[in-house]
Amino acid sequence: MKIAVVGTGYVGLVSGTCFAETGNHVTCIDIDQNKINKLSNGEITIYEPGLEKLFLRNLKEGRLKFTTNLADGIDGAKVVFLALPTPPGEDGSADLKYVLGVAHDLGNLLSEYKVIVDKSTVPVGTAEKVRKAIAENYKYEFDVVSNPEFLREGVAVDDFMKPDRVVIGTRSERARKVMSDLYAPYVRQGNPVIFMDENSAELTKYAANSFLATKISFMNEIAQLCERVGADVDMIRRGIGSDDRIGKRFLFPGIGYGGSCFPKDVQALIKSSEEVNYNFQILKAVEDVNEKQKLHLLPKIKAFYNNDLKGKHFALWGLAFKPNTDDIREAPALYLIKELTKEGATIAAYDPEAMNNVRKVVGDKITFCESQYLAIENADALIIATEWSEFRTPDFEVIDKKLKAKVIFDGRNVFDVSQIKELGYHYESIGRPF
Repeated sequence: MKIAVVGTGYVGLVSGTCFAETGNHVTCIDIDQNKINKLSNGEITIYEPGLEKLFLRNLKEGRLKFTTNLADGIDGAKVVFLALPTPPGEDGSADLKYVLGVAHDLGNLLSEYKVIVDKSTVPVGTAEKVRKAIAENYKYEFDVVSNPEFLREGVAVDDFMKPDRVVIGTRSERARKVMSDLYAPYVRQGNPVIFMDENSAELTKYAANSFLATKISFMNEIAQLCERVGADVDMIRRGIGSDDRIGKRFLFPGIGYGGSCFPKDVQALIKSSEEVNYNFQILKAVEDVNEKQKLHLLPKIKAFYNNDLKGKHFALWGLAFKPNTDDIREAPALYLIKELTKEGATIAAYDPEAMNNVRKVVGDKITFCESQYLAIENADALIIATEWSEFRTPDFEVIDKKLKAKVIFDGRNVFDVSQIKELGYHYESIGRPF
């Protein structure tokens, strides 16, 4: 099948590459000429484990192409995916200007039946808005489908190639057949393709991400209570996670969630609810808890140093909002950097993938190091903000020699409490007694 993907951001590039991997001919379209040049020359523009190999193979075999020309890109395509940004506005609502702008352009370019697919995360009613924008200038047959993505950064290739479910919103039998054929290679093991109406599909994405965000904030609240009563959140996590009604995933406390999805989607669902006069109280609490949790380590650090951080030098391990990505959007590390430097502290940071992105944001306010061990040289304490695997079993003999004092503030509960105690560290984590 010939496919066009409008937008070469995270969702667009992963989707386009993975569609090409099963034999489809995919043209990815973007207005950024520099990005298109890089991609056409084999230079991948995002970090995602496993993606580059597929990208280079399909580029070489001619199944994956890139252009800035929308008309050329959609020529002959049976399906056109809209994988465009929907950034939050000042009031938290999703900004649809990019989606609707391209929809309007498509209305001037269509000359035959196509399935137009909203792949972006969009609020309820967007499919109808896209349909109307196209129909302003194109009066013949086409279909608009909602097909939300459920890609987790760090494992997005596996999520796409072997999805646990595919959600498709359409009431058109013709579009349903096209989408069934397109996704058939990805669900050969029997995982469901769930068809529903467009509004329900749009709301499904927001509901899924908001529910997961709720689990995270709930566990962070439990961790707060644990710290006050001397309970161990790890024990509680295991105790409730073994209940299959609850499940083991997304029960790990920390210093809050970040990224491009959870914060934006929670805000957008709150705003969508307000637009129909519904007060989504749980999600407002989820958002409030998460904002406070991002700085949960700060009072611990300040208390240890008697509220005087001026002249203190900290090593910071982890900058991305989660491991296995270079995404720093809403990353808790950025909040810590801002507050610690405001208090007069200095920071030497290391992250395997995200340092260049953070450098663009904070400039020379902190020092960036080429390894985790260079970052701790002469630091007063180590702060951990992202749970990269390489941080879990470090060489503590090296850490002992390089740190000025045996002090660790762990925002992701990376280390075993009993081990750290035996090593003689002052160790503070999230919701666990020491």
